[in-house]
Amino acid sequence: MNDFTVPKDHINFLAKKLFDNCGEIIDGSIAYLDVDGGGPIESHTHEHSHLFIVISGEARIKLGDKETIVGANESFLVDGMIPHSVWNNINIQTVMIGISVKSN
Repeated sequence: MNDFTVPKDHINFLAKKLFDNCGEIIDGSIAYLDVDGGGPIESHTHEHSHLFIVISGEARIKLGDKETIVGANESFLVDGMIPHSVWNNINIQTVMIGISVKSN
């Protein structure tokens, strides 16, 4: 469990910081991406950004002509102005949290 630590005065407790202040939270959701699931089919843009946190599985985030793989216990901030979409990258269901944020 890379980058997990035991906070001061905690017992049998592991924590890992996933992000710092990245803007004002608009909303948040949990998503279950089945095998070959994701979307949208055509990449899209918008004014707010997305903070994706993968709980289990592995997500493939398409950003313009690049791709980033985000594994369990990892996060990734997507600039909403870059064309993007998110897809399951493995042969089991991927579970992730998506938080929409207004950029600073």
